[in-house]
Amino acid sequence: MSKTTPAMKSGMFCVSFCAAVLAFATAPGWAQQPASSQPAPLLGVGISQRLNRQVPADLTFRDEAGKGVRLGDYFGKQPVVLSLVYFNCPFMCTEVLNGELRALQGVPFMLGRDYRAVTVSFDPKDGPQQAALKNRIYTGLYGRPAISGGWHFLTGSQDSIQALTDAVGFGYSYDQPSGQFAHATAIMILTPEGRVSRYFYGVQYPTRDVRLGLVEASEGKIGSPTDAALLLCYHYDPLTGKYGLVVANVIRIAGAVTMLVLGIFLFLMFRQEKYGLDSLQALQPGAMQGLKSKITPRLKS
Repeated sequence: MSKTTPAMKSGMFCVSFCAAVLAFATAPGWAQQPASSQPAPLLGVGISQRLNRQVPADLTFRDEAGKGVRLGDYFGKQPVVLSLVYFNCPFMCTEVLNGELRALQGVPFMLGRDYRAVTVSFDPKDGPQQAALKNRIYTGLYGRPAISGGWHFLTGSQDSIQALTDAVGFGYSYDQPSGQFAHATAIMILTPEGRVSRYFYGVQYPTRDVRLGLVEASEGKIGSPTDAALLLCYHYDPLTGKYGLVVANVIRIAGAVTMLVLGIFLFLMFRQEKYGLDSLQALQPGAMQGLKSKITPRLKS
């Protein structure tokens, strides 16, 4: 009979731990769960929304090339898609990045020109080497023309990491037995000035929601008239982190369209009727004269 080695036990615990974290971190309403309802390893883990909170621009990190940067270097012109992961994560962080990649591939805007993506590791042990590997993988998989430097992967000190996660309300904890971090799964959209605009939870982010989130964060500087029209019908729900259909607005728009169509129809009808009357009046003198010329000879005969 085979024996269970310590390494096997550690691996089994890690798998179980990751499965538990995934079940809780992707559950609807995870961010709103009270601490008392969370399992002990997950206490303090979750997302507390900080909508409209300014992310400190002076926080220092290192990019994928090992260059020192300020977070504010990515603010100023375009909205930013922010994701928080750690690069040695065995499971969930890869799912977050894969979900983000699919969403960015789907939006019609150009990465690096219309918006930026910044991924920050919350593990201070991660360094530029791991960041460069992730950068090569995901910018390569993006598979669309992108402006150089459109997606950055950053690492930093515990102080910078803590200040950033506190600013956006991202709670996580380190589990000593598994050697892994427990954390929620989400991506965030920041305004060009670096304020928190939207949260999207889980590991799958609908392209429509990310697209509308970028349009709103940019205050209409990117997007099309179609996007503007969609924002009249869809409204962001902070509780679910999704855009939902606003029935009242749809009814108003449908009513306005109906009145417009009806108005155009009536205008065309009245115009056609008036044109018919004018034509009849124009033809009457000639028609009467012709009729008169036909009747007169018959009377004489």
